This record gives sequence, C-alpha cells and structure tokens, in this order.
Amino acid sequence: MLRLARENPAWGYRRIHGELLVLGIKVAASTVRQILKDAGFDPAPQRTTTTWSACLRSQADALLACDFFETYTLSGTRLYVLAVIQHASRRIRVLGATAHPTASWVAQAARNLVMDLEDEGQHARFLIRDRDGKFPAPFDAVLADASIQVVLSGIRIPRMNAIMERWIRSCRRELLDRTLIWNRPHLLHALREYEKYYNTHRPHQGIANARPLRTLPPAVTDQAALTRLDIRQRQRLGGILNEYQHAA
Repeated sequence: MLRLARENPAWGYRRIHGELLVLGIKVAASTVRQILKDAGFDPAPQRTTTTWSACLRSQADALLACDFFETYTLSGTRLYVLAVIQHASRRIRVLGATAHPTASWVAQAARNLVMDLEDEGQHARFLIRDRDGKFPAPFDAVLADASIQVVLSGIRIPRMNAIMERWIRSCRRELLDRTLIWNRPHLLHALREYEKYYNTHRPHQGIANARPLRTLPPAVTDQAALTRLDIRQRQRLGGILNEYQHAA
C-alpha cells in the first residue's frame, strides 16, 4: 500500500482505500489514513472540478453531437432518423432516414458527414453520442480516421447530449407531431425543409437569437421606418412552418 502511495502521491486516502478493496483487502478508511499519516504522506490537495456543461461550452467550436430518433408512417412502418448538430453554431444536418439502420448504412452516413465537413473547410475534434447499439464499430472508425474522437454519454443521462436531445424535441413538436408521413421519401422531404428552416430562419436563444447559417439583420432604429414595416410570410410544407421577412 505504501508503494502505491509513493507511485501515486496525489491519489489520497479514498483512492488507496478503493485499490485495497479491489485487491480483496478489507480495511477501514481510518486505518488507511492513519498508516499514511504515520508514513509521512500528506493528504492529496483539493482539485478544482469542472462541470460537464462548462466543458461543453469551452469546447463548443470543436464539438458535434448526434443521435437516432424514431418516427412512424401512416402504414405503421417505423423509420429511424440520424441527425448531427454543431454545438457552436447549432447547425443541424439530417444524415438520413431508414427502416433498417444496418452497420453499413450508419458507416456510410459517417463518411457523408466527414466529406461534408471537409468540403466546407470545417473541422471537429469530438462527437458526442449515446451508447445505442445502432452505432457500430465502423461508425467510430470512420470518424477516428478523420481525427474525430467519439465521446460516449453516460447511461440514461440524456443531459450529457442535451443540445441534440433539445433539437429532437423541437423537430417533433414543430414538424413530426403535426405531419402525416406517407413513406420514407416524404419523411426525407419534410426533414430537409425543416433543416433549411432551422438553419436559415429560426432564431436560437443559445446563440443570441441568431441563425446557424445567417447573421442577425441590422436593427431598425428609425421610428418612421418602423411604422412602414412590410412583412411578408412564406410557408413551408403547406403552412406547417412559416417564415417572416421584410419585403424588398
């Protein structure tokens, strides 16, 4: 035990105690503390802890997050949708939808993501995903070849992937819960329209009410101009989604 303490002086009493339990040696924490004290080992210094949310904010520019979610067609067919979101900009990418998320399909979706990032000159270091069995080993391998490290969220801890989970909730509430999906092509069409709406028009509080692919327009300060505002409405998907813009 003293050898462990000398090799790892910052472990502290609790870590040494845990190592002894792993070795099958039952000993009280007070005994470990007394032995280390008699041997002249001071307690490990207190470390500053970083919360998960603070870590995400500090690494936002290099972070991606992805997840699967399910939806159903009118015939009862269950379809799985795979989407990826960028933490810093909140840009969403719908990678595809399928009734059978095989290993080859998911790996190809990862390749498409990597190629899209390369074409746009963007680079990511980490991708957060859950421990769903629909993510095969080739999925992680494709990302690793692109120098993107996969970070697994904790078991039954959706808050570790909160931004992705929040987007899925928005997609359901604003689109899927209000749409009757005929088949897979219809679902992909609806998701592409929502992707454009989300990335180019819908404001996001997490990025100061900006939009992922468009900056905020300049504020109108002229009172006379405010009284003559001409707002035009543009409908997407037959009025399920509505966009509002100043008339030219």
